[in-house]
Amino acid sequence: MSTADALQCTDLYRFFRAGDEETLALRGVSLRVGRGETVAVAGPSGSGKSTLLNCLAGLDEPAGGAVVVGGEQISHRPESRRARIRSQRLGILLQSGNLVAHLSVRDNIRLAQAAARRRSANTQDQSHPAGCRSRTPEELLDQVGLTSRATAIPTELSGGELARAGLAVAVSNNPDALLADEPTGELDGTTERLVLELIRDRAARGTGVLIVTHSSVVMRIADRVIRLHDGRIVA
Repeated sequence: MSTADALQCTDLYRFFRAGDEETLALRGVSLRVGRGETVAVAGPSGSGKSTLLNCLAGLDEPAGGAVVVGGEQISHRPESRRARIRSQRLGILLQSGNLVAHLSVRDNIRLAQAAARRRSANTQDQSHPAGCRSRTPEELLDQVGLTSRATAIPTELSGGELARAGLAVAVSNNPDALLADEPTGELDGTTERLVLELIRDRAARGTGVLIVTHSSVVMRIADRVIRLHDGRIVA
């Protein structure tokens, strides 16, 4: 893996079985995301986008191939090892959200940072993969414009506030790579632009960004667009 790469996967295959039926969700997908680069992954429903994202995040295991994040292989490792790499090297923003429902926005950030510190201490790894210090919850809240909502719980937030709070949690440990699944899918145009500005700011700080999306706006702000069809990257 090049030192310029935040994220890389090589020849990913993923199969699903239902009785005698076998579905090929990924068919030899290879891609790289450089540090500071924003890559959009587009394609019709059923093309393998969500499966790819789950494999890249270590939430699902590919049947073949490998995923490397910040120089560490996350695929084909025990779940405890994958969890450590996720907490230290990946920021993940899924459609289902990444906030703990009963915690305030500020405490969600604190929880994510504490988990990464604990796993780092257990492995004697004190590095900050993206090359800069971790920001305090207050600094992150200010960056996403939620200082006044620090004590609010997720059910008290609007859709735009939820997206910004989720982003603050996802980048709270200066990840090598940020993975986002339709982060602006349910936002109005103004809020979509704000969230994308925040994501681009994160890329400018050296994080590699991969966004699964149907949004033409997201594709326009990306440095590259990768298109999937039937589990393959197409030209």
